[in-house]
Amino acid sequence: MYQLGLISDVHARPEPVEQALNIFAQEQVDEIICAGDIAGYYEDLEATIKLIQQAKCKTVLGNHDQTYLDTAKSHSPTIEDYLKSLPLYQELECEGKSIFLVHAAPPDLLQGGIKLLDQHGKIIASQKKHWASQLQDFEYDILIVGHTHQVYAEKIANSLVINPGSTAFNHSCMILKLPEMTLQTYALEDQPIIKSWNFSMLYGSHSQYPSARKS
Repeated sequence: MYQLGLISDVHARPEPVEQALNIFAQEQVDEIICAGDIAGYYEDLEATIKLIQQAKCKTVLGNHDQTYLDTAKSHSPTIEDYLKSLPLYQELECEGKSIFLVHAAPPDLLQGGIKLLDQHGKIIASQKKHWASQLQDFEYDILIVGHTHQVYAEKIANSLVINPGSTAFNHSCMILKLPEMTLQTYALEDQPIIKSWNFSMLYGSHSQYPSARKS
């Protein structure tokens, strides 16, 4: 059995990242994967990067990481060198399973993302159908994404599509067991897992599917 620890959208908040890494250590995962957005929203980016580097976490570039590089007035060498080193996507092979890692959606998108859930965390059938069409020629066993701040694992077309959610906002991380492709989701910081998180929650919006909101 091979175990992958999964995190995403950590957004410069090291505390839940550290807790996720402790869970992974306790469960003796073999490798850790992050689906991008190390930067954004919170302020402790350098400490967050150090945690991810120490854990030898495989990571991809997120939209907030690119925005930080494009707009920050000053960069520390640690932050700049690390974010510039991140690829747009990664391909892995574990226990005979092919894995594709990208922030929003394949092949290398940083925006948009695979939004499957309504505000109650329920699957939107039309969205799943849409992505089944989009991914019908996708040839990987597993697709790991982030960006949308949603927590799910759904078989779509020929792939198991996984979003571990944001450690910062969904309070979640996952462990994927291979080759059986089973998942366990863990809550962080003694908070309930929010399966579908978006900024409309902060402003009292009750739109069924806030697809226009920025993740």
